[in-house]
Amino acid sequence: MSRGERAADILRNGMGSWTFVGIFVAFMVAWAVINSYALAADAWDPYPYILLNLFLSMLAGLQGAILLIAAKRQDAIAAAMARHDYETDVQSESEIERLTAINNEQLELLNELRSMLLRAEALAGRDDGGPGRATGAGT
Repeated sequence: MSRGERAADILRNGMGSWTFVGIFVAFMVAWAVINSYALAADAWDPYPYILLNLFLSMLAGLQGAILLIAAKRQDAIAAAMARHDYETDVQSESEIERLTAINNEQLELLNELRSMLLRAEALAGRDDGGPGRATGAGT
């Protein structure tokens, strides 16, 4: 980040605060009071405050440029974050596909094991006369 971009961010954060609004309003009131009442005949900018209008116009121009610089930087940050999110999503998608394939393989193995167990139980049931029936002496 360049010095200018850093300065634009600092100024944007400063100008976009209630503190700035309060100071700005206080400055405007002070300017009007000093030039209208305190200095009255010797005012450097008597009513209708043409010098103040000039300063405000310059301030508005600078604020516009500063806000555009800061907005451009925010757009670049948002684009970088979106690119990172997309790359993360693509990686996550491939990982999910891999895990789904592994899960499907495990399900197939479990189904095979279940069928083998059922066959083994069926064979064991035929060999000893069935489950629960004792074989041997005493019957």
